[in-house]
Amino acid sequence: MGSPGWDQYFDTLQVSSGNSTSPSSINESNPDPSCLTLCNGTQGIDALENKVAASEPQSEVDCTSSLERGACDGDSGRKLMIVGWYGESDPANPINWPLWKKGLVILTINFTAFVVYMASAIYTPSQPGIQSEFNISATASSLGLGIFVIGYGTGSLFWSPVSEIPAVGRNGPYAPTLVVFLILSVPTALSTDFGMLLAFRFLQGFFGSPVLSTGGASLGDIADPYTKPYSLYTWAISAFAGPSVGTIIAGFTVPRLGWRWGLWEILIVVSPALVLLLFLPETSAPTILYRRAKLIRQLTGSHSYVARSEIESGNVTLMTWFYGYLVIPWKINLLDPSIMFTSVYSGLTYAIFLSMFEFFPMVYGDIYGMTPGEIGLVLICNIVATIVAGVPYLAFVYYKVNPSVKQGRPMSPEHRLLPAVIGSLLVPAGIFMFGWTSRPSIHWMVPTIGALFSTAGFVVILQSIFVYITLAYPTFAASLFAGNGFIKGLVACGGILWSHPLYQRLGLSKGMSVLGALCAACIAGTLILYAWGHKLREKSRFAV
Repeated sequence: MGSPGWDQYFDTLQVSSGNSTSPSSINESNPDPSCLTLCNGTQGIDALENKVAASEPQSEVDCTSSLERGACDGDSGRKLMIVGWYGESDPANPINWPLWKKGLVILTINFTAFVVYMASAIYTPSQPGIQSEFNISATASSLGLGIFVIGYGTGSLFWSPVSEIPAVGRNGPYAPTLVVFLILSVPTALSTDFGMLLAFRFLQGFFGSPVLSTGGASLGDIADPYTKPYSLYTWAISAFAGPSVGTIIAGFTVPRLGWRWGLWEILIVVSPALVLLLFLPETSAPTILYRRAKLIRQLTGSHSYVARSEIESGNVTLMTWFYGYLVIPWKINLLDPSIMFTSVYSGLTYAIFLSMFEFFPMVYGDIYGMTPGEIGLVLICNIVATIVAGVPYLAFVYYKVNPSVKQGRPMSPEHRLLPAVIGSLLVPAGIFMFGWTSRPSIHWMVPTIGALFSTAGFVVILQSIFVYITLAYPTFAASLFAGNGFIKGLVACGGILWSHPLYQRLGLSKGMSVLGALCAACIAGTLILYAWGHKLREKSRFAV
């Protein structure tokens, strides 16, 4: 027996699919505007539960299997009630969460990303011991860092599409994969040969990658357009500070306790992140609304109530999801010069940044006679650089970007690259300064300032590219970020491996000059994209 009043109850609620307040309807089978009602309201899920307690669920034609295919039998005449937000102030909407809840998300995501990034470079102070125990060269030992980076670059191609499935959400992969990451820390530290060590380091990178590939999206979910750049910059601090802090910690403990201790420390520093993840609320709007629709179906016994994401993904298979992440990025990279340049440039900058963890022991150990712990302390310059670079970058956002958005004339994607233009000048200047002033006759602070300049440039460039891709290629942004992460991982691994041969064959000054020249060449590409990128977008099949 049906329960009278259910349709009337939902029809009286404020109608919206997102922030819209006007109803629209679509036929289930065609979709034609006569047969779909949007279901939202201001009374919230508590009122719905109270209503259910007093009413018998209405009877509906069971069309679940058809819904999974993205369509229903048009002959049934059944209406779909699309479940959305209960108005603009819906407390379930992550943008409306209280500050303490947003703070929990920011703390958890940033800390987890921080310790996973820390696990990458925490390996470097162990390299001399690994070389001795397994009788390998310095170049070969650096592969332990490089293979970890490839691992999380590869993982981004797999975990990014998984997190976009509404039934899974952002949080779905976080805790389970981090459990595997922690378990892998044990055999990694107990490795009996170098091949075994590399295999487990790759797997660690792979299973540690979800928070690195989608953590920025989790932070973006809880912020409005005006505050999003600030929350995302905290993410940048974690990404650049993590490897530096890892090197500092291991630099003091490994010489005393042995090379395996640096790998055991991964287990120690990452464990608190797993505890935090257990309390992390889901931030993905499609997933929250999917769960809301699922709850309403359970309470009403009706399959008419669906989230928009269920309809949009009705005909999408898992293979389709992965096609979007494994094929589309490469297609766009090959056919779109703007994306090809941003991929190459971000890969180059990230490769040089990580190669610093190989260059620093050669410079500050061989030239200035510092201990591993002291070398780690020099890497504090990376943390300082990230914070210092944030001042002008966020000032640009506050004084230029946000006012233009509020006035209804948002800046073009190319104009958002202005900080990257400045950063592109800082990077080669810092690299040349680092390479040509690293000598016993010059105080160690001078090359350190050069490293600070280049790191500040790296941060601003990568942040600007992130924003540019989001604005210029919104439809393919998630796929492009996954592909970009993989490219960065590959190029960064190459950068790590070339560090020792470059130093040994060309010497530090000439070797750093090669890297500086590559970055100087990218200044032209950045200027072209800034000045004429809009013309390239007009010719692109993928940009807006």
